[in-house]
Amino acid sequence: MAIRKIYPYQEAVLRQKAQPVEVFDEDLQILIDDMIETMREAPGVGLAAPQIGVSKQLIVVEFGNEDDETIPEQLFVVANPEIVQQSEEQVLGIEGCLSVPGFAGEVARSQVVTVRGQNRQGKNMKIRAQGWLARIFQHEIDHLNGVLYTDRAEKIWQSDQDEMETI
Repeated sequence: MAIRKIYPYQEAVLRQKAQPVEVFDEDLQILIDDMIETMREAPGVGLAAPQIGVSKQLIVVEFGNEDDETIPEQLFVVANPEIVQQSEEQVLGIEGCLSVPGFAGEVARSQVVTVRGQNRQGKNMKIRAQGWLARIFQHEIDHLNGVLYTDRAEKIWQSDQDEMETI
């Protein structure tokens, strides 16, 4: 496992639609492990492959229970994720991004989403997420479509990265 460089928002790979994951081989497993280690080291709660310069539809998300911190964090690895259902109800929330250091923004996101994709072995999976976890999935899936949270933000400001969880 290795910690990879996180690409800043100016890099072209962050504005391109990522390519589907088609082969679930040893190289992909190494990439996944590197993404998890990079996300944790950053530290962040999510990371998309384009953020480390790899144009693949692959995200990792690690987040615990918002209401009970005694519940251990859950790690999600999703290849080819897509939002197949989302609530009409949107909630404003503050987001940051490992690729946009030093800034935060207020973004409206769906309160509840259902994400379909494949796990690290290529098996189909479906995740229903709400609240902050739903926000993380929407943020990371946006990365796979060349969209940054700054494109959706109602307002953006400079922030102290240490004061917030970075997506």
